[in-house]
Amino acid sequence: MSGNFSQTLNGDGDVAKQVIVETTARLHMGFFDLNGDLGRRFGSIGLSLDKPCTKICATINVGELSAVGPDAERAEKVARKILSALNLPEQLQLNVVEAIPAHSGLGSGTQMALAVGMAINALYDLRLTVEDIAKLTSRGARSGIGLGTFATGGVIVDGGRGPNTVIPPVIAHLDFPEAWCVLLIFDNASKGVHGAEEIEAFRTLPKFPEESAARLCRHLLMQALPSLVEQDLQGFGLAIQQLQEITGDYFSPVQGGRYASAKVSSALNWLETQGAVCYGQSSWGPTGFVVFADDSEAAQNLSNLNKKYSADSGLTFLLCKGRNQGGIVRVLPI
Repeated sequence: MSGNFSQTLNGDGDVAKQVIVETTARLHMGFFDLNGDLGRRFGSIGLSLDKPCTKICATINVGELSAVGPDAERAEKVARKILSALNLPEQLQLNVVEAIPAHSGLGSGTQMALAVGMAINALYDLRLTVEDIAKLTSRGARSGIGLGTFATGGVIVDGGRGPNTVIPPVIAHLDFPEAWCVLLIFDNASKGVHGAEEIEAFRTLPKFPEESAARLCRHLLMQALPSLVEQDLQGFGLAIQQLQEITGDYFSPVQGGRYASAKVSSALNWLETQGAVCYGQSSWGPTGFVVFADDSEAAQNLSNLNKKYSADSGLTFLLCKGRNQGGIVRVLPI
């Protein structure tokens, strides 16, 4: 998965340098085969967004490893893991300029791991791939969406895990229509299921019905992907709704309902009454998303939401676009 992420090199290995890595959030729109009777489990579809962003600046220093900025503790932990695995000195300065909100369902952990890994890769000219960094940082256990969006951007479909799978392979990559706009709905008082709780959820949930997996695979292949190519938001939205309803209800014993946040659920249900056709929760949430046909429709719905939900409601909103480009790595002389 070398991808088309952009890497700009200035200077050479003998010159002191800094590396700037920029990557963005992703939507995980749903799994389509949680049954696994055919030998592969999970399989998912997701979308790269143009914001929120994670941006780090890295340099080699003579002191010890340090990190500053939002989510710096996570960045430092990832760096230690990579440097230890590669037997490199812990002489790294990380400045986290921006960070995707943690545990919000937007892929913050994977994007931070890839950003730090790509920075170390460029600083030491290691020629590592996205997959190499994912293996070093234990990312991509169930989904290849975050790796795919870093590599190429756009809409990514991964093929799930087989008995010998290390990282779920990307089996489809399509551009997201430039006219379509995405509204994110944040519940700032809630966090999505993650870590040990997520592992326990997959261990204890009952077997996913085979007929549900078959239905979702059909919706993905014969509805979501062709509708995306034809820029048919109605058709794409109907397929995403099937993924959201069936998998959301399956996960409801763990997350407390089809959606993890009652406030986000309320906003999504209200937007449906206003005509929204493509909406749901990203990953374990609590962040919700709605796709609109154009900027004007999105702006009008955002205005209506701000009128309906006051500043003390706990909800905040962000308009963004799909991103049809991978992460950016820039190497600059100091």
